[in-house]
Amino acid sequence: MAWRDGKASRRKLLLFMASIIMGIAAVVSIQSFGDNLKKNISEQSKSLMGADFIVDSRNPPNERVEGILDSLGGPDAKEINFPSMAAFPKSGTSKLVQVRGIEGGFPFYGVLETVPVSAANNYQQEGAALVDATVMLQYNLQPGDSIKVGEVTFPIAGSLRSIPGSSGLFSSIAPPVVIPYRFIQETGLIQKGSRLDYEFYFVQPDANLEKLEKYLDPLLDAEGADLDTHTSTSANLGRRYGNFGKFLNLVAFIALLLGCIGIASAINIYIKEKLRSVAVLKCIGATKRQTFLIYLLQIGALGLIGGIIGTIVGLILQQVFPIFLGDLLPVDVQISLAPKAIAMGLLLGLFMSILFALYPLMSTLYVSPLQALRVQEVDRSRSKRGLALVSLGILGFLFLFSYWLLKDWRYSVSFVAGILITFVILAGLSALAMKTIKKYFPTSWNFTARHSLLNLFRPQNQTLTLVLAIGIGTFLISTLYFTKDFLLAKTAMGTDPNSPNMILLDIQTEQKEAVANTILRDGYPVLTNIPIITMRVNSIQGKGVNDIRKDTTSTINSWILNHEFRVTYRDSLIASEKLESGEWVSKVTSKEKIPISISDNFARDAKVGVGDELTFNVQGVIMNTVVANIRTVDWGRMQLNFSIVFPLGILEEAPQFTVLTTRVADENASASLQKELVKEFPNVSILDIRQILVVIENLLNKISWIINFMAFFSILTGIIVLLGAVRTSKYQRIRESVLLRTIGAKSKQILKIVALEYLYLGILGGLSGILLSLISSQLLAMFVFESPFTPSLFPFLVLFPGITVLVLLIGLGNSIGVIKSPPLEVLRKEGR
Repeated sequence: MAWRDGKASRRKLLLFMASIIMGIAAVVSIQSFGDNLKKNISEQSKSLMGADFIVDSRNPPNERVEGILDSLGGPDAKEINFPSMAAFPKSGTSKLVQVRGIEGGFPFYGVLETVPVSAANNYQQEGAALVDATVMLQYNLQPGDSIKVGEVTFPIAGSLRSIPGSSGLFSSIAPPVVIPYRFIQETGLIQKGSRLDYEFYFVQPDANLEKLEKYLDPLLDAEGADLDTHTSTSANLGRRYGNFGKFLNLVAFIALLLGCIGIASAINIYIKEKLRSVAVLKCIGATKRQTFLIYLLQIGALGLIGGIIGTIVGLILQQVFPIFLGDLLPVDVQISLAPKAIAMGLLLGLFMSILFALYPLMSTLYVSPLQALRVQEVDRSRSKRGLALVSLGILGFLFLFSYWLLKDWRYSVSFVAGILITFVILAGLSALAMKTIKKYFPTSWNFTARHSLLNLFRPQNQTLTLVLAIGIGTFLISTLYFTKDFLLAKTAMGTDPNSPNMILLDIQTEQKEAVANTILRDGYPVLTNIPIITMRVNSIQGKGVNDIRKDTTSTINSWILNHEFRVTYRDSLIASEKLESGEWVSKVTSKEKIPISISDNFARDAKVGVGDELTFNVQGVIMNTVVANIRTVDWGRMQLNFSIVFPLGILEEAPQFTVLTTRVADENASASLQKELVKEFPNVSILDIRQILVVIENLLNKISWIINFMAFFSILTGIIVLLGAVRTSKYQRIRESVLLRTIGAKSKQILKIVALEYLYLGILGGLSGILLSLISSQLLAMFVFESPFTPSLFPFLVLFPGITVLVLLIGLGNSIGVIKSPPLEVLRKEGR
């Protein structure tokens, strides 16, 4: 019976199934790609690192670290890397690069991919350099040309396509240049304040990496060094990309929820049309259980088939992710079947379709045989109890599924609460609009306009469902654009003449005046002159950092204990800072308990407040300090910010280097100034903020593409719900069309009525989503990013009219057949 009845209604049911397909495809594509990414990271963990484990340090290894290295058998390769300017004599240009001085056979796993291939093996013996392939293209360089790093000019052995240990994102700002380790000192770039990384590579495939991390890592941490194994690195990478995957899974899951809401609404209408058939079945002896199972089997079959098709579509869709996200991914992802994602897609299709269709299906239980003869109100007393139980089941499922994705019950509760609030607000906006139209109904409008408004209230209307479906999709895309805009606004330099767009780093004290004069001579201002001193935390509240490391009950963050802080001194706050507590101290003369200012994140992670005592090791000199105030720092601003600020009168004579900032007119002026500075001061590193902003914008655009992709599923699901609604209520519309024609309406008038109805629905759904996204984006800007919010025009000028027109076209396209249906079709159905 389920097969026969379903076969007769297959067109309606196929559209219901399409809602499930879209949602399942969205979830499976993200889940499967995430599983493949984790698998590839795990399989390629050694290739990512190039060794089994690494010992790294920001300082030359001391005697204790040297002893640990020797106890491990000595490193198989070593490296010093740092950012620096490199000059290209052929073109007279320069660029910030990541210099990597390597000695030994690194990489031991993975490939040092170069063109020509022989360059990877010969560059150390030949004393040549490997230059990033993108830089080679950008500056029209060929093997045999030269590159100047500091005081040494190297022939270019070949272009570097890939090397383990290089971050794709950071490489966009400072591309890698590999030179032989023995030339590092000759470059003259190893100076006071230089930001150096010393790395020692070990190849010990049989080593117990867990024991090494457990016993050696704390010892190295105490000496300012660190131990990284390929397994821990891959786990950290997996978690980092896994978090982004979880977010996308939730966005995809929302698309699935919309499909399920569409199914619930459509099944509700479908079952209402079947109630008389159910009554007839009961007249000839069918039980409640039998009639219920007939339609439950139909929905279950739909869910299963939808799950199968959706899973197949999702597995196909994941193939495009590596194409768009290539630069953001740490490995080359090889796509394969992900059993967990496939099983999840199949089960979700079956389970969610049944779960969301249960309440409409329950109405079959309360149909009286008398309904075969006359219309009778169904007793809703017990169905209300059923609604409560089904609602609890749905909420429980949402919580459990989100918990499975997020692994944190607090986030899961927040997600479910967020969904409920969003849906309630959209439903409230829809109900408010309906109530307002009823209260202030435009009785003076012409018949066509009035009747199109009344259609929003007609029996079997889909107003609420469509507002939810279209509104959620619009909400997701609009919030994305609003958020991306104020994130870019935080990093934008603006037109303020006092806003720097070039930062000069690693300027030695004896060079400071000469560098400043060069900038002034070229007609550019020196906007800031920032002294920087390096130091480490020695003790907190009288307890040494080594003792804190050994204290298993300590809640102080490890970065506070291990980090080498770059600290400045000045007499006032800057634009990115706000005093949170305590009093600002501008200048002191006594070195007894020096009053310092700390950032709020430092205070939180170090577990200190105003009045607490800290000691710092300033290059061998111990300084006793007391926290005078705590600052809130806007780290998102494109300027130098500091966790620790000393007052004037203390650090002026300490070994230091300087950072200068300036503002140049355009890219040509920037290139000209960089060329001159690199020629005279090869140790000075230059950050052109314009280039960083381009990288940030490209990153946000790539992330926005994938989120748009997920939001598109929500919009598409809404469209399918719309198609289903039109198809399901087709007979009702045919009947209305015939009645309108009977009282003299023309086909043109009926078409206008339909067009206006769908225009209202498109406006209502799109406007609801945009208004909700405005509220959420304002809250994000105010409380999360603490940034002024200026709405993007894209959602208003493109998204809103686009969605409205789309809803209108789909509604009209599916209603043409209704309008052209002959009156006899209705008369025949009435006579049955």
